[in-house]
Amino acid sequence: MKLIDLHCDTIYRIFTEDKKASLADNNFHVDIKKLEKSSSLAQFFALFLDLEEIETNPLEHTLAMLDRFYQELKKNQDRIKIAHNYEELVKNKADNKISAFLTIEEGEALQGSLANLRNFYRLGVRLITLTWNYPNAIGYPNIKEEYRSKGLSSFGKEVVYEMNKLGMLIDVSHLSDQGFYDVAKLSTKPFIASHSNCRSLKGHSRNLNDEMIRVLADKGGIIGINFSSNFLADKEISKVIDIVKHIKHIHQIGGIDSIALGSDFDGIDCELEIENIAKMDMLYSALKKAKFSEDEIKKIFYKNAERVIKEVVK
Repeated sequence: MKLIDLHCDTIYRIFTEDKKASLADNNFHVDIKKLEKSSSLAQFFALFLDLEEIETNPLEHTLAMLDRFYQELKKNQDRIKIAHNYEELVKNKADNKISAFLTIEEGEALQGSLANLRNFYRLGVRLITLTWNYPNAIGYPNIKEEYRSKGLSSFGKEVVYEMNKLGMLIDVSHLSDQGFYDVAKLSTKPFIASHSNCRSLKGHSRNLNDEMIRVLADKGGIIGINFSSNFLADKEISKVIDIVKHIKHIHQIGGIDSIALGSDFDGIDCELEIENIAKMDMLYSALKKAKFSEDEIKKIFYKNAERVIKEVVK
């Protein structure tokens, strides 16, 4: 089964934890070898920054990580290539190469500047997770109760308009509840929650409630299922059965066209039944056992993500 995964933190780990680590083959959850084993069409690689841990300003830090990303792509250009849009995804597939989509996780990388947004677009970024766990120039995260009723700033609203215009995916994972509804109201294109699950099954603030799932689905968006146990169930281990439960719930509330995969690999600390991206056949088998049809599983694994890429990304 082909695969598109909407979120991993592998580049962050290569950049911060192990300068000698390679994208080709490493001990993390994602590398090219594992992606090939899972028949991956595309992997979305996040340039993730924790504002409390960086030593330079957010823009400089993100650019340095972006440079490392391109160095890794160059070293492995016979196996993986950046994709800027659907056409390049199709071309890379024809050339037997995995597509790498470049994303930013933490909108403060823009430092309150639409010029920086446009420059990141020129450098290949095609998705931005508007906030991480701190308030920023765009809006507020969902990590604290006091933030949840706070929406997008005036700059955040400009970012939504500009991302629509440029052809970039707006990602509401981590964003406050009111910020979510602001994006839903303002965006003229489908938007996504790249790595979030169902709040009604696991009451984590990062998960979407049923109304949000309906709103996002009505806009043509997708929810990438997060494999972290924190977002799945009250268990120490990430279990495949719980991933399937969240998929079933989104299917019931938002329909089959709103489900995708956003593993959060290399951003997860817990023990995982699906140990890495090479083991995705475990989820395929579990979905078959849960009576999902082959066509439905294709939508979950890659076709829904492919559709949104085609509709939004330029």
